[in-house]
Parts: sequence; structure tokens; C-alpha cells
Amino acid sequence: MPRSSATQHELQRVGLLAGLPGEILARLGKDMEREEIAPGTVVVREGDDDDRFYVVFAGMLAVANTIGPRRVLRPGDYFGEVAPAMGIPRTATVTAITPCVIASCDRATFDEYLRPLFADD
Repeated sequence: MPRSSATQHELQRVGLLAGLPGEILARLGKDMEREEIAPGTVVVREGDDDDRFYVVFAGMLAVANTIGPRRVLRPGDYFGEVAPAMGIPRTATVTAITPCVIASCDRATFDEYLRPLFADD
């Protein structure tokens, strides 16, 4: 399947990213990998070591972990920020409930564009 990038318009609909300048969103979009996933697909699994950061463009995903209640992610939400921000394994399992469109970036891209959004200052 050909790699497709996220668009600036899609990224602006994610609350966390809405305040970023347009040129940053455009560059971030080029570095993000956009994909469509089928219901039942596990995107991240609790305990895994991958460190990609994800945003949700369409569909619904379930978040489950061993310590908290299950919750649902919808368009405009994001997930996967804990692993790259803190350098720890995945803290939850995220599974598609409906057909979804998501986009993700690697840790280097997260560090360059997104880490400041999670800084405690």
C-alpha cells in the first residue's frame, strides 16, 4: 500500500495540534504516515516498546489497560504520547472499534514538533 501523509487540514482538526502554525502543521503532515485500519485491528498493545504517536481522523477506537476503565477515542483525539515522551513501554492497548483513519509519526518527529506541547512549564 503506498505511503500517504497527513494533510494540514486534517491535523488542524486535532485539538492538541490546532494551535500550531500552518507551516509546522504542513511539515508535520509530511512526516506523518496516514493509514486506514479495519475494525478489530490492534494499533498499539500494552507493554510493547514501539514509540509512535497517533492522531485519529475518523472512526472510533477503544483504549484498555490493566489499571483503568476502558475509554473511547474519536476523531480529533490522539494517543501514544506517553511512550515517546517518557521513554517507557506502552501503557494501554488501543483497538479499532469501527473502520478508522489514523496518522502516526516516529519518535524523532514527535521530539521535533510535539514534545513541547507536553512540557510541564
